Formats: sequence, C-alpha cells, structure tokens
Amino acid sequence: MTLTKWRRIWEERFPREPLEVSEVAEAEQRCVLVEGAVDLCFIRLPIERTGLHAIPLYEEVPVVVVPKDHPLAAFDDVELAQLADLLAVDPQAHDPFDLVAYGQGVLRVPHSIARSGSRRDLVYRPIIDAEPTTVALAWRIDNATELIEEFIGVVRGRTVNSSRTAQSRAANKAANKSAGSNQVTQANQDQPVAVQKRAKAKSSTGRPSRRRARRR
Repeated sequence: MTLTKWRRIWEERFPREPLEVSEVAEAEQRCVLVEGAVDLCFIRLPIERTGLHAIPLYEEVPVVVVPKDHPLAAFDDVELAQLADLLAVDPQAHDPFDLVAYGQGVLRVPHSIARSGSRRDLVYRPIIDAEPTTVALAWRIDNATELIEEFIGVVRGRTVNSSRTAQSRAANKAANKSAGSNQVTQANQDQPVAVQKRAKAKSSTGRPSRRRARRR
C-alpha cells in the first residue's frame, strides 16, 4: 500500500484540505460508503458493487503468521495443504497476533496486515497456492465531487498538470464564475473526501480505516 505517498502528494497539492484517517471493520466497508460515513474507501474485493464505482489497484499475497518456533517457520513459503490440519485464529478476533503467540493457532491474513503487526516472537510466510487479495478504491456513483475526482487522480498517478485534472479544474472555475463567487466552494463544504484502508496502527485487528478531508 502506498498510502503514505498518496497522502504526501495530496498535502502538497491541497494543503488546505487535510485528510482524516479512522478505522472501519472490513465487514462494514460497503455499509460506510452507502450510508455516507465516508466518501472514498480502500476496500478488499469482492464487494457488492451496486451503486458503487471500484477501481482495482493491486493484488496482495496471503501469508500465514506463526510463532518463531513453529515448524512452518523453517520454510520460506508454504502451501494450503500444510495448513489444512492446523487450528486457525479468526483475523477479526481481538488481538489475533497475541492468540498466535500464545499458541492458539495460525493466522492467515494479507501480507500488509502481517507486516504491520510484525513482532519479534512471530514470523509470516507467503502461501504460494492461495488466491491473492485484490485491493480497490471505491466510492458511491451518486457522490461525484471535484475533491473525489482529484484524489482518484492522485491514486492513479495523474500529475498536477494532467489533461483530465486540468479540465476538471477549468470546468469548476467556469461554474464558479457563472454561479457567483464561492458558490461551488460553499456547496462542497458538506462533501468531505474520505479514504478507507487497513490502518497500520491496528492492522492486527484486520480492520480497514477511512480517511476524510474537510474544507475549513
């Protein structure tokens, strides 16, 4: 996940539009979008896409987390067959990494979750024959705003002078001029930009996070 990079680019381009980050459980990622609690979310597919746009961004390798002295720790990678008879820790459990450390089972999670929750007494190994997780950026079809379009551009790698970004800003300026000063700005004050992802600070819970920018 290149969230740090995207946040830095956003802050450079829109210093007056801060982004807020908070956690959302993976099971609630569609709910928070549909209910308007967030405007943009980094989600893990699959998700029910009715009423939503979703841009697949990249795939993430699943890994298994085990204690350092576990037999699987001796391998560079593992296969699903090696996990078949092992007790599994629920990724949604409270402090699942602690449960693994206490010998309650092995934990299967996406690579970024394992990396963010890494600790000295645990190791993780890629599962080479498991299906990868697809991370996507999603937003509501009926919630199109200039700030949302700008953030999508940041994620997609558009430069500040890209034709699409420039056209969007030109159209917004024209609308501002015809409608009167600051009308578009005022209309957007209640349309924060939010982005959901798995937060590094609490990735051990397997919970995504959301990010919101409010106009000041």
